[in-house]
Amino acid sequence: MSKTKPRTLITGAAGFLGSHLCDRFIAEGHEVIAMDNLITGDMRNIDHLMDSPAFTFVNHDISQRIAIDGPLDYILHFASPASPIDYLKIPIQTMKVGSLGTHNCLGLALAKGARILVASTSEVYGDPEVHPQTESYWGNVNPVGPRGVYDEAKRFQEALTMAYHRYHDVETRIIRIFNTYGPRMRLNDGRVLPAFIGQALRGEDLTIFGDGSQTRSFCYVDDLVEGILRLLMSDCSDPVNIGNPDEISIKDFAEEIIALTGTNQQVIYQDLPVDDPTQRQPDISKARALLDWEPKVNRHDGLAITYAAFKALPEEILYKQEHRDFKAYIK
Repeated sequence: MSKTKPRTLITGAAGFLGSHLCDRFIAEGHEVIAMDNLITGDMRNIDHLMDSPAFTFVNHDISQRIAIDGPLDYILHFASPASPIDYLKIPIQTMKVGSLGTHNCLGLALAKGARILVASTSEVYGDPEVHPQTESYWGNVNPVGPRGVYDEAKRFQEALTMAYHRYHDVETRIIRIFNTYGPRMRLNDGRVLPAFIGQALRGEDLTIFGDGSQTRSFCYVDDLVEGILRLLMSDCSDPVNIGNPDEISIKDFAEEIIALTGTNQQVIYQDLPVDDPTQRQPDISKARALLDWEPKVNRHDGLAITYAAFKALPEEILYKQEHRDFKAYIK
């Protein structure tokens, strides 16, 4: 480790999760090198850090070779399109960042002697036949379906990470992230929470795909970041679920959003997209036992903070047409 401040590279740093990680690691005394090619990231998420002496931003596509001068202690690999609209619109880039980008990050970790945490996802479980999902479950994934570009990129990423750990003795950590929410999420990106809040703020009906019986489990971003930090500093090289096991149906969640926003929208139903998972609930027994971690922020409080952040957005963002039609990208 560096003799002064630990130096940490965060890829995908201008994204929702990446920007919150930048905040936390600077607060923990790290020098943060933030890397993003801004294909889905937004500089507004990290503008408040640009004058910090502990923060450096590098505009770079990690699918290309990564060059970092000087020592490096930690790498947090969070670069990837993460919303359905993004990875269905840019499938090749999604596959490249999960494969070539991960290879470059792992190679850098090997060269620098750095510990690397790789952000995987609950999507590796596909449409699960085991509920709740444990880390030992291998998943039920369609590799050639429209969502396969994201699911298989993440599954390959995990396999490559473990290969570097076993063959090169790289210190690796793998987090499987379940649905996460909070300020700085993008509206209209195909994920259910920002989609519902955006529709409510615009006075539109809330759109449910399917009959609304499918479930999700929402973890507030501060809880997730705490779990990431604890996993990074642990000695666990196997994948670990980090998420909130408080499961809710999409139909009930829509009613929660209507109550939160004080609006009187109707709920309308459309066909369920191909391979959309019907259940999402993490088993976090491993995180509790190994990391002494579990979520602290309840959904009511987390949603209130998130709604306030969305409500404060300028109208040109709220009413931006880009990414409004999720179904346009479902083949």
